[in-house]
Amino acid sequence: MTRRTLISRGGATIGGAVLLSGFPAPWVRAARPVKIGYVSPQTGPLAPFGEADNFIIGTVREHFKKKDLPIEIVVKDSQTNSNRAADVAADLILKDKVSLMLVGAAPETDNPVADQCELNEVPCVSTVSPWQPWFFARGGKPDKPFKWTYHYFWGLEDAIGIILDMWSQPQLQTNRVVGAAFANDPDGNAWGDDKLGLPPALAKSGYKLIHPPHFQTLTDNFSAQISAFKEAGAEIITGNMIPPDFTTFWTQARQQGLRPKVCTITKALLFPSSVESVGQTANNLSTEVWWSPTFPFKSSLSDQSAAELAASYTQSTGKQWTQPIGFIHSLFEVAADIIKRSADAQDPAANLDALTKTNLQTVVGPIAWGNGPVKNVAKTSLVSGQWRLAAGGPFKYDLVIVANGLAPQIPVGGKMELLA
Repeated sequence: MTRRTLISRGGATIGGAVLLSGFPAPWVRAARPVKIGYVSPQTGPLAPFGEADNFIIGTVREHFKKKDLPIEIVVKDSQTNSNRAADVAADLILKDKVSLMLVGAAPETDNPVADQCELNEVPCVSTVSPWQPWFFARGGKPDKPFKWTYHYFWGLEDAIGIILDMWSQPQLQTNRVVGAAFANDPDGNAWGDDKLGLPPALAKSGYKLIHPPHFQTLTDNFSAQISAFKEAGAEIITGNMIPPDFTTFWTQARQQGLRPKVCTITKALLFPSSVESVGQTANNLSTEVWWSPTFPFKSSLSDQSAAELAASYTQSTGKQWTQPIGFIHSLFEVAADIIKRSADAQDPAANLDALTKTNLQTVVGPIAWGNGPVKNVAKTSLVSGQWRLAAGGPFKYDLVIVANGLAPQIPVGGKMELLA
């Protein structure tokens, strides 16, 4: 007779431990803890996505201990390499025997980890990637969704919406010519897609798009893109880049005389370290904001507000808050909630059943699957912001929210400004 059967019959006694009806099986003192796997790029070009990992994992382990939750977190570094991400995910499944997988660090890590989970029938919760490159790049179809892998984040439609919301503010007078620099990777190809990406949205809104061929990541020469933008007189620059590529692009753009009025870059400009790497010329660079201390949400695990979580990170590490803090913390909120509700937290199938029924208020907002845009995706809030030279304090730049048209519950901290 299985543990699940015993529970369904209203309670039983096993080895002196009482199983009460409605009391989740994992909280019985078991012979072994519930193992969850976590994969992130702690090294390599996308290491800023994993910068807060040690802090988050350390704090959630303490919360699990205080709440007497028998959960063991097994952590692996993808090294910003898709092949390695797949390999370590397979190890977590086949060698460590995890019963739930977590991953949150752009498609380069999210997708291969999710693919391994789908193949080996282990539930996976992922985040920190627009849903389209996570879903479609893996072969997902709305009428043929995945079974074992679920994702929460915003989509390209939201990012495009907040970008247009930001660019359309009346104080921004531009010629509406946009130069777009996209990488030849799942993120960049999704952004540049002629049907579902940025090009049709800009055309519909009256912008002229200059869209050179996509570049290879970690390139050392953006002269072709810069020349095309200068020739067209582009006053707005946008793109999706990893942090090292943006540093190279922006340095060469300034050297070659490209002086746009607006520069909005997704991915690379999420992190204070990326912004600081280009010095004073980073003032008023703009990007998407998927989490900040001003977001009006609280953790279901620690009961901290977004502001309190960010302050705790700075106090513990001496570093400025960074956007992944909220979402990586929320992954473990979701994991704890799944395991508490699972009929048998050692059983991947039982965890999958609990996962699909998630309805949780987290530090990044509500997370619940079932409302689309596809079965495997739940969406979260998105606004836009600009990096401003700080007037004082320990850090060089502050990220100020300047447009919230898609998420009015998140307060605006200032108006959009042109680059110097």
